[in-house]
Amino acid sequence: MSRPTSMLVITGPTASGKTRRAVDVAYALDGEIISADSRQLYRGMDIGTGKDLNEYADIPYHLIDICPAGYKYNLYEYLRDFDIVYKDIKTRKKFPILCGGTGLYVESVINGLRLPEVPENVELRKSLEGKSLGELTEILSSIKTLHNITDVDTVKRAIRAIEIQYYYNANPDKAVATKPVPMQDVVIVGVDIDRENRRNRISARLRSRIDGGMVEEVQQILNSGVNPEDLIYYGLEYKYLTLYVIGKISYSQMLYELEIAIHQFAKRQMTWFRGMERRGFKINWLPWDMPKDDFVESVIKLIER
Repeated sequence: MSRPTSMLVITGPTASGKTRRAVDVAYALDGEIISADSRQLYRGMDIGTGKDLNEYADIPYHLIDICPAGYKYNLYEYLRDFDIVYKDIKTRKKFPILCGGTGLYVESVINGLRLPEVPENVELRKSLEGKSLGELTEILSSIKTLHNITDVDTVKRAIRAIEIQYYYNANPDKAVATKPVPMQDVVIVGVDIDRENRRNRISARLRSRIDGGMVEEVQQILNSGVNPEDLIYYGLEYKYLTLYVIGKISYSQMLYELEIAIHQFAKRQMTWFRGMERRGFKINWLPWDMPKDDFVESVIKLIER
């Protein structure tokens, strides 16, 4: 290679085939994959998060199945764990490939953002009990600019976001523990899929996952003792399937609303990626249906520039 590349990022919207692409490239570059998916972290949440672990074959992967369902993993923990995995991969002379569609994780990693751990504020949480999601969103909007819509996906997320912002406001010196040091020589590849194919793949994949036991997976997680509200916290499949399993909505309503929610989620992902480009990140978009060898060759050329 003409110059060192510290890391390759393969990202894109849901159902674009990122994992398969990352695996193909990992074989060519003696690489290991670091997940940038905020829900594949959880054990037992397999079908709904689309882990498809068989796709990795014998390529090592990291930051998948690292905490139990019901846990509230956060950005601070992700950045901490990413550092550990990244350094280990580099120490072993392997090539790190960050793969996933959680734009907040991807951008934060590349920016070198590192955050302090924010402790629980029991008094504040009690004062927010009983407030609606709309009220919590209004409170959060009054103390910070809402860049990340997932902060207000659910009541519990909104309360945690308020808790974090209160902590930062009270401890401005700790809002960023260290000055961000952006990563150098990172190549970002986006898997580009047009809207129509993306929607078709999302719809087909949803039905396949339902047929493949996704409802039973949610029931099993609930049976293991996870509170329904804790599962709803994760949104998308786990929100709507939990509501169905506990009898809050019908099967047809679940399927209809979930499909719409996934399409909206993919749209928000693309909005994030476009925002990254406006913020100065170069995303090299390659067609989702590009032949495997051509895709790998194109990525290698980008790395060797």
